[in-house]
Amino acid sequence: MSTLYTLPELPYDYSALEPHISGKIMELHHSKHHQAYVTGANTALEQLATARSAGDLVNVNKLEKDLAFNLGGHINHSVFWQNLSPEGGGAPEGELQAALVDAFGSIEAFRAHFTATALGVQGSGWAVLAWDSVGSRPVIFQLFDQQGNAPLGVTPLLQLDVWEHAYYLDYLNVRADYVKAFWELVSGPDVQRRFEAARTGTQGLIVAS
Repeated sequence: MSTLYTLPELPYDYSALEPHISGKIMELHHSKHHQAYVTGANTALEQLATARSAGDLVNVNKLEKDLAFNLGGHINHSVFWQNLSPEGGGAPEGELQAALVDAFGSIEAFRAHFTATALGVQGSGWAVLAWDSVGSRPVIFQLFDQQGNAPLGVTPLLQLDVWEHAYYLDYLNVRADYVKAFWELVSGPDVQRRFEAARTGTQGLIVAS
């Protein structure tokens, strides 16, 4: 069987993002919530394998949905942790900055758009900046739950978790304050690295260039 998914280690201590995100939230979010998605994805894979072996595929659609939800949670959080840094904040630079300005008009307009997307998520979900490999441009969209509403052919560059478990202990129901604090933690080098990898590594992957 393929390698099972595992919980990635954080590149910083749980308390490293304080005062913007408390160590208590980080520990719960990483060790409990993210671990639950890893466990759920592995369980769904095992159940799908068992169903195929037994020739009993009556629940395959339900199991595929379980896999999509939990694998989405695992991938989203794996990106999110790396997007954050105790040395975060500041403006994008270089070719990433140029791409954002070209797509959104200015860095201020990009941040306003991304913030509005995060604040506009109804219930649980994510705000996502991704690279559209077909259009060769960055795009912003809401991600419902862990996997809904994501267009095909995109690679995540920057993600913000707006599930309540990500901020409620610190900010209660004031999501706007949490989103404002998020911008103080964004790791420019990580987003830049993802941008370069997506821009150069996905060209022609879906639609021949």
